[in-house]
Amino acid sequence: MAPPSKRRPGFSRRAQYGIFTGYVVAGIGALVGAVLLGLSLWRPANFNGPRMIAADAVAPVGEVSAQTRTTGNGLIESITGYYRAGSQNAELKREMELARIRLAEAKAVEQENKRLKALLALQEAEVEPVVVSRIVGSTAASTRRFAYLGAGSSRGVTAGMPVRGPRGVVGRVLEVGRNSSRILLLTDSQSVLPVRRAQDNVVALAEGRGDGLLRIRLINLGINPLKIGDVFVTSGSGGYYRPGVAVAVVSQLTDDGALARIISDPAATDFVSVDPIWQPEAIIGAATPIEEELSE
Repeated sequence: MAPPSKRRPGFSRRAQYGIFTGYVVAGIGALVGAVLLGLSLWRPANFNGPRMIAADAVAPVGEVSAQTRTTGNGLIESITGYYRAGSQNAELKREMELARIRLAEAKAVEQENKRLKALLALQEAEVEPVVVSRIVGSTAASTRRFAYLGAGSSRGVTAGMPVRGPRGVVGRVLEVGRNSSRILLLTDSQSVLPVRRAQDNVVALAEGRGDGLLRIRLINLGINPLKIGDVFVTSGSGGYYRPGVAVAVVSQLTDDGALARIISDPAATDFVSVDPIWQPEAIIGAATPIEEELSE
Protein backbone atom coordinates (compact mmCIF):
# COMPACT_ATOMS: atom_id res chain seq x y z
CA MET A 1 0.00 0.00 0.00
CA ALA A 2 1.45 3.38 -1.04
CA PRO A 3 2.07 5.97 1.67
CA PRO A 4 -0.21 9.01 1.75
CA SER A 5 0.94 12.03 -0.29
CA LYS A 6 0.55 14.44 2.62
CA ARG A 7 1.44 13.87 6.21
CA ARG A 8 -1.21 14.80 8.72
CA PRO A 9 -0.28 15.89 12.26
CA GLY A 10 -2.94 13.62 13.66
CA PHE A 11 -3.77 14.22 17.31
CA SER A 12 -0.25 15.50 18.22
CA ARG A 13 -0.51 18.92 19.82
CA ARG A 14 3.19 19.64 19.14
CA ALA A 15 2.84 18.98 15.43
CA GLN A 16 -0.27 21.11 15.23
CA TYR A 17 1.46 24.00 17.03
CA GLY A 18 4.49 23.69 14.74
CA ILE A 19 2.36 23.96 11.62
CA PHE A 20 0.44 26.87 13.07
CA THR A 21 3.67 28.64 14.04
CA GLY A 22 5.04 28.19 10.51
CA TYR A 23 1.97 29.75 8.98
CA VAL A 24 2.14 32.64 11.41
CA VAL A 25 5.84 33.27 10.69
CA ALA A 26 5.24 33.10 6.95
CA GLY A 27 2.35 35.52 7.23
CA ILE A 28 4.40 37.93 9.34
CA GLY A 29 7.26 37.71 6.84
CA ALA A 30 4.95 38.39 3.93
CA LEU A 31 3.42 41.32 5.81
CA VAL A 32 6.86 42.77 6.67
CA GLY A 33 7.99 42.32 3.06
CA ALA A 34 4.89 44.08 1.79
CA VAL A 35 5.43 46.96 4.23
CA LEU A 36 9.10 47.30 3.23
CA LEU A 37 8.18 47.15 -0.44
CA GLY A 38 5.62 49.89 0.07
CA LEU A 39 8.10 52.04 1.97
CA SER A 40 10.76 51.54 -0.71
CA LEU A 41 8.32 52.70 -3.35
CA TRP A 42 7.05 55.58 -1.29
CA ARG A 43 10.34 56.84 0.22
CA PRO A 44 13.36 55.16 -1.40
CA ALA A 45 15.81 57.43 0.47
CA ASN A 46 14.91 55.80 3.79
CA PHE A 47 16.78 52.66 2.75
CA ASN A 48 20.07 54.37 1.82
CA GLY A 49 21.53 53.76 5.24
CA PRO A 50 20.74 50.03 5.48
CA ARG A 51 21.76 49.55 1.87
CA MET A 52 25.15 51.18 2.48
CA ILE A 53 25.61 49.18 5.68
CA ALA A 54 25.01 45.98 3.70
CA ALA A 55 27.36 47.19 0.95
CA ASP A 56 30.06 47.96 3.53
CA ALA A 57 29.58 44.50 5.02
CA VAL A 58 30.16 42.71 1.70
CA ALA A 59 32.86 45.15 0.44
CA PRO A 60 35.82 43.16 1.87
CA VAL A 61 34.58 40.02 0.14
CA GLY A 62 34.19 41.91 -3.14
CA GLU A 63 37.64 43.43 -2.78
CA VAL A 64 39.22 40.01 -2.23
CA SER A 65 37.34 38.67 -5.25
CA ALA A 66 38.45 41.62 -7.42
CA GLN A 67 42.07 41.25 -6.29
CA THR A 68 41.99 37.54 -7.06
CA ARG A 69 40.54 38.26 -10.50
CA THR A 70 43.17 40.94 -11.19
CA THR A 71 45.97 38.62 -10.08
CA GLY A 72 44.65 35.87 -12.33
CA ASN A 73 44.45 38.20 -15.32
CA GLY A 74 47.96 39.49 -14.61
CA LEU A 75 49.29 35.94 -14.44
CA ILE A 76 47.68 35.06 -17.77
CA GLU A 77 49.08 38.23 -19.35
CA SER A 78 52.53 37.45 -17.94
CA ILE A 79 52.47 33.95 -19.41
CA THR A 80 51.24 35.27 -22.75
CA GLY A 81 53.89 38.02 -22.75
CA TYR A 82 56.60 35.46 -21.96
CA TYR A 83 55.72 33.42 -25.03
CA ARG A 84 55.56 36.57 -27.18
CA ALA A 85 58.77 38.10 -25.83
CA GLY A 86 61.04 36.16 -28.19
CA SER A 87 59.45 37.36 -31.42
CA GLN A 88 59.03 40.90 -30.07
CA ASN A 89 62.68 41.11 -29.02
CA ALA A 90 63.85 39.87 -32.42
CA GLU A 91 61.65 42.44 -34.17
CA LEU A 92 62.91 45.24 -31.91
CA LYS A 93 66.52 44.24 -32.57
CA ARG A 94 65.94 44.40 -36.33
CA GLU A 95 64.26 47.80 -36.02
CA MET A 96 67.08 49.15 -33.82
CA GLU A 97 69.73 47.90 -36.23
CA LEU A 98 67.97 49.45 -39.20
CA ALA A 99 67.48 52.73 -37.31
CA ARG A 100 71.17 52.77 -36.35
CA ILE A 101 72.16 52.26 -39.98
CA ARG A 102 69.86 55.04 -41.15
CA LEU A 103 71.23 57.38 -38.49
CA ALA A 104 74.81 56.67 -39.55
CA GLU A 105 73.91 57.26 -43.20
CA ALA A 106 72.18 60.52 -42.31
CA LYS A 107 75.25 61.73 -40.44
CA ALA A 108 77.48 60.74 -43.33
CA VAL A 109 75.26 62.53 -45.86
CA GLU A 110 75.11 65.62 -43.66
CA GLN A 111 78.88 65.73 -43.34
CA GLU A 112 79.34 65.13 -47.07
CA ASN A 113 76.91 67.94 -47.88
CA LYS A 114 78.77 70.32 -45.60
CA ARG A 115 82.08 69.38 -47.21
CA LEU A 116 80.75 69.82 -50.76
CA LYS A 117 79.05 73.10 -49.97
CA ALA A 118 82.20 74.42 -48.33
CA LEU A 119 84.51 73.37 -51.18
CA LEU A 120 82.40 73.49 -54.33
CA ALA A 121 79.13 75.12 -53.26
CA LEU A 122 77.25 72.10 -54.62
CA GLN A 123 74.11 70.48 -53.27
CA GLU A 124 73.73 66.73 -53.72
CA ALA A 125 70.38 65.60 -55.16
CA GLU A 126 68.67 62.27 -54.48
CA VAL A 127 69.69 59.66 -57.07
CA GLU A 128 66.92 57.89 -58.97
CA PRO A 129 67.70 54.19 -59.53
CA VAL A 130 68.06 52.88 -63.05
CA VAL A 131 66.02 49.79 -62.22
CA VAL A 132 64.75 47.84 -59.23
CA SER A 133 65.00 44.09 -59.66
CA ARG A 134 65.20 40.81 -57.80
CA ILE A 135 68.38 38.83 -57.08
CA VAL A 136 67.67 35.59 -58.94
CA GLY A 137 70.74 33.59 -57.95
CA SER A 138 74.20 33.53 -56.43
CA THR A 139 77.33 31.39 -56.34
CA ALA A 140 77.09 28.63 -53.76
CA ALA A 141 80.16 26.39 -54.14
CA SER A 142 82.60 28.73 -55.86
CA THR A 143 85.31 30.59 -53.94
CA ARG A 144 84.18 33.75 -55.74
CA ARG A 145 81.20 35.75 -54.56
CA PHE A 146 78.81 36.66 -57.40
CA ALA A 147 75.08 37.27 -57.61
CA TYR A 148 72.77 37.38 -60.60
CA LEU A 149 70.22 40.08 -61.24
CA GLY A 150 67.01 39.68 -63.24
CA ALA A 151 67.62 42.82 -65.32
CA GLY A 152 70.06 43.58 -68.12
CA SER A 153 70.90 45.98 -70.90
CA SER A 154 67.28 46.02 -72.10
CA ARG A 155 66.40 47.93 -68.92
CA GLY A 156 69.37 50.29 -68.98
CA VAL A 157 71.85 48.34 -66.85
CA THR A 158 75.53 48.75 -67.77
CA ALA A 159 78.75 47.38 -66.33
CA GLY A 160 80.13 49.25 -63.34
CA MET A 161 76.79 50.44 -61.94
CA PRO A 162 76.54 50.17 -58.15
CA VAL A 163 73.94 47.84 -56.65
CA ARG A 164 72.45 48.47 -53.22
CA GLY A 165 69.78 46.93 -51.04
CA PRO A 166 67.47 48.56 -48.50
CA ARG A 167 70.29 48.71 -45.93
CA GLY A 168 73.32 49.59 -48.01
CA VAL A 169 75.76 48.61 -50.76
CA VAL A 170 75.61 45.05 -52.12
CA GLY A 171 78.17 45.28 -54.93
CA ARG A 172 78.45 46.49 -58.51
CA VAL A 173 77.51 45.19 -61.93
CA LEU A 174 80.36 43.17 -63.47
CA GLU A 175 78.86 41.74 -66.66
CA VAL A 176 75.63 42.55 -68.49
CA GLY A 177 73.40 40.43 -70.71
CA ARG A 178 70.20 41.45 -72.37
CA ASN A 179 67.90 40.28 -69.57
CA SER A 180 70.30 39.50 -66.73
CA SER A 181 73.46 40.81 -65.08
CA ARG A 182 76.23 39.43 -62.91
CA ILE A 183 77.08 41.33 -59.73
CA LEU A 184 80.47 41.38 -58.02
CA LEU A 185 79.56 41.27 -54.33
CA LEU A 186 81.48 43.31 -51.76
CA THR A 187 82.56 40.11 -50.01
CA ASP A 188 84.35 38.79 -53.10
CA SER A 189 88.12 38.54 -52.75
CA GLN A 190 88.60 40.80 -55.79
CA SER A 191 86.33 43.56 -54.51
CA VAL A 192 87.90 46.78 -53.18
CA LEU A 193 85.73 49.72 -52.14
CA PRO A 194 86.91 53.15 -50.87
CA VAL A 195 85.11 53.91 -47.60
CA ARG A 196 85.25 56.29 -44.67
CA ARG A 197 83.99 56.22 -41.11
CA ALA A 198 80.52 57.75 -40.89
CA GLN A 199 81.22 60.21 -38.07
CA ASP A 200 84.51 61.63 -39.40
CA ASN A 201 86.97 61.51 -42.31
CA VAL A 202 88.91 58.36 -41.38
CA VAL A 203 89.34 56.84 -44.84
CA ALA A 204 90.07 53.22 -45.64
CA LEU A 205 89.64 50.48 -48.22
CA ALA A 206 87.04 47.76 -47.71
CA GLU A 207 88.42 44.55 -49.20
CA GLY A 208 86.39 41.36 -49.60
CA ARG A 209 87.69 38.19 -47.97
CA GLY A 210 85.40 35.63 -49.56
CA ASP A 211 84.02 34.51 -46.18
CA GLY A 212 81.23 37.05 -45.68
CA LEU A 213 83.44 39.64 -43.93
CA LEU A 214 85.28 42.74 -45.13
CA ARG A 215 88.81 43.75 -44.22
CA ILE A 216 89.02 47.47 -43.44
CA ARG A 217 92.54 48.69 -44.29
CA LEU A 218 93.34 52.20 -43.13
CA ILE A 219 94.96 54.56 -45.65
CA ASN A 220 96.90 56.46 -42.98
CA LEU A 221 98.78 53.99 -40.81
CA GLY A 222 99.58 54.77 -37.20
CA ILE A 223 97.49 54.48 -34.07
CA ASN A 224 94.34 52.58 -34.95
CA PRO A 225 91.42 54.95 -34.21
CA LEU A 226 88.70 52.41 -34.98
CA LYS A 227 86.30 50.97 -32.43
CA ILE A 228 83.98 48.00 -32.51
CA GLY A 229 80.60 49.19 -33.76
CA ASP A 230 81.93 51.92 -36.06
CA VAL A 231 79.88 52.26 -39.25
CA PHE A 232 81.65 52.73 -42.57
CA VAL A 233 80.02 54.34 -45.61
CA THR A 234 81.09 54.93 -49.19
CA SER A 235 83.50 57.83 -49.60
CA GLY A 236 82.77 58.60 -53.26
CA SER A 237 86.37 58.02 -54.32
CA GLY A 238 86.76 56.15 -57.60
CA GLY A 239 83.55 57.54 -59.07
CA TYR A 240 81.39 54.39 -58.93
CA TYR A 241 79.47 54.85 -55.68
CA ARG A 242 77.91 58.07 -54.45
CA PRO A 243 79.15 59.01 -50.95
CA GLY A 244 77.28 58.29 -47.74
CA VAL A 245 75.82 54.82 -48.45
CA ALA A 246 76.17 52.29 -45.61
CA VAL A 247 78.73 49.53 -46.16
CA ALA A 248 79.83 47.69 -43.02
CA VAL A 249 80.03 47.67 -39.21
CA VAL A 250 83.34 46.96 -37.43
CA SER A 251 83.24 43.68 -35.51
CA GLN A 252 86.94 43.03 -34.75
CA LEU A 253 90.05 45.22 -34.62
CA THR A 254 93.35 44.39 -36.37
CA ASP A 255 96.79 46.03 -36.49
CA ASP A 256 96.13 47.93 -39.72
CA GLY A 257 92.37 48.37 -39.44
CA ALA A 258 89.54 46.01 -38.64
CA LEU A 259 87.29 43.23 -39.78
CA ALA A 260 83.74 44.35 -40.54
CA ARG A 261 80.39 42.71 -41.07
CA ILE A 262 78.60 43.79 -44.22
CA ILE A 263 75.39 45.66 -43.47
CA SER A 264 73.36 44.70 -46.55
CA ASP A 265 73.79 40.92 -46.53
CA PRO A 266 73.00 39.58 -50.05
CA ALA A 267 71.70 36.33 -48.55
CA ALA A 268 68.99 38.29 -46.72
CA THR A 269 68.26 40.70 -49.60
CA ASP A 270 65.49 40.02 -52.08
CA PHE A 271 65.09 43.16 -54.19
CA VAL A 272 67.94 45.55 -55.00
CA SER A 273 68.24 48.79 -56.93
CA VAL A 274 70.81 49.54 -59.62
CA ASP A 275 72.02 53.12 -59.37
CA PRO A 276 73.73 55.12 -62.12
CA ILE A 277 77.47 55.54 -61.88
CA TRP A 278 78.07 58.54 -59.66
CA GLN A 279 80.96 60.14 -61.61
CA PRO A 280 81.24 58.53 -65.07
CA GLU A 281 83.77 61.17 -66.18
CA ALA A 282 86.16 60.14 -63.41
CA ILE A 283 85.90 56.48 -64.44
CA ILE A 284 86.52 57.31 -68.10
CA GLY A 285 89.50 59.44 -67.14
CA ALA A 286 90.94 56.69 -64.94
CA ALA A 287 90.57 54.12 -67.73
CA THR A 288 92.24 56.35 -70.36
CA PRO A 289 96.01 55.70 -70.71
CA ILE A 290 98.21 58.62 -69.73
CA GLU A 291 99.93 58.51 -73.15
CA GLU A 292 96.59 59.07 -74.90
CA GLU A 293 95.79 61.98 -72.58
CA LEU A 294 99.16 63.60 -73.25
CA SER A 295 98.86 63.08 -77.02
CA GLU A 296 95.51 64.83 -77.03
